[in-house]
Amino acid sequence: MSSNDNAKSWHQHITIDLLAHVLNRSLFHPFIAWLIPLCQRAVGAPYDSFNFIATCTYASLVTLLWILSAINTRIAYGLPRELDWDEEVIVITGGASGLGKILAETYGMRSASVAVLDVREPEKESEGLAAVQFYKCDVGDAEAVGRAKQQIEKDLGTPTILINNAGIVHGKPLLGPNRLTPSDIAQTLHINTLAHFHTLHAFLPGMLASPTGGTVVTISSVLGKLGASHLADYTASKAALLALHASLRAELASPAAPEGADRIRTVLVTPGQLSTTLFAGVQTPSSIMGPVVEVVELAREIVRMVDAGESGKISMPLYAWYIDWLHVLPVGIQKLVRRLSGMDRAMEGFHRRRDLREDSQRAPAAADSKS
Repeated sequence: MSSNDNAKSWHQHITIDLLAHVLNRSLFHPFIAWLIPLCQRAVGAPYDSFNFIATCTYASLVTLLWILSAINTRIAYGLPRELDWDEEVIVITGGASGLGKILAETYGMRSASVAVLDVREPEKESEGLAAVQFYKCDVGDAEAVGRAKQQIEKDLGTPTILINNAGIVHGKPLLGPNRLTPSDIAQTLHINTLAHFHTLHAFLPGMLASPTGGTVVTISSVLGKLGASHLADYTASKAALLALHASLRAELASPAAPEGADRIRTVLVTPGQLSTTLFAGVQTPSSIMGPVVEVVELAREIVRMVDAGESGKISMPLYAWYIDWLHVLPVGIQKLVRRLSGMDRAMEGFHRRRDLREDSQRAPAAADSKS
C-alpha cells in the first residue's frame, strides 16, 4: 500500500470496482446464489412458495450466465496451453521500473528465467531482481532487439513468454509554445508502438517452434480507445497496439497461419491510470468511478493469466471493460460525458510537474515502464 493510500479516509477506498468485486463473489456467484433457496428450505418454505421459486430462478439465471461466460471464453480463446517452468523463458520490456519491475520481481522470486530489456539498469535491491538477467536495449531499435534476442537465447534459452510493457509519455499539447516536437512524436511511436513489432519479429518465431507454444502480452491503455487532451502521441501509439493485437490474433487463427500458431496465447491489457511515476501528478477524474489502479493488482492479474496459459483481456478499473459503449452514444452525449468526467483536464497536474522529470525522460525515456 502506498503512502497516499495510508493518508486516505476509509470512505475514499470505496469505489465502484470494490462494490463489483464484492458482488461478483457474493450475490452474483452461483455458489452463494444457490445458498439462498437452500436457506429458504431450511426455514420451512414450501417448494411452491413464491420466495423459494424466485430464489431458485435467480440462482439458475446466475449459474446460466456463468456457464455461458465460460463457453464464450473457450470459443473465443480455445484451451489454455500447458506451461513447463523448467523450459519457460520470460522477456519483459521496460522492466527497470513500474509495472515491468514488479512483474520481473514476481517471476524472479520464483527462480524463473527472466530477461529484462531496458535502457536503464534496474536497481537490484530486491531478492526477485537479483535472479533476473538484464540486457541494456533500446526496444525502439530493431537491430538492438535482434542482438538482445541472440544473447538471451545463448544465456537462458528460447523465450516463450513476451511481455511488451515499455512505454513513455511526454504530456505535451499539439499546439502552443510547449507543443510536441517531431522528435517527441517519433520517440513515443518508436518505444510505445514500433517496439512491439520489433519484439514480435524477434521472439515469435521461437515460440511457434516451441513444443509448448508461447504467450504474448500486449500492454496498451484504455486511453487508446478514448484519446485525451495533451496525449495525442501517447493515445495514438496505444490505439495502434489495439489494432496490432487484433491483427496478430487474426493471423494466428488464419488457415494460412504458420505451424504452431494454435499454441500461441495472447493477452491484451488495457488499464486506466496506474499508480506509477509515469503519470505522476495526474489527478483521476473520479476516485469512485475511475480509481487509480494499483500496479501490484494489475501485475497479479497478468501473472494469473500467464500462469494459467490463457488468452484473454485484462481491463482495470471496471469502466475500462465497458468504455467501448461510449462510442455507441450520440456525439453530443459523448462530449457531455467527457466534460463531466474531466478526462481532458486530468493532464493539467502532469503539465505543471513535467519540469521536475524532464531530464529523466529525455534520454532514459525508452526504459520507462507502462503507466
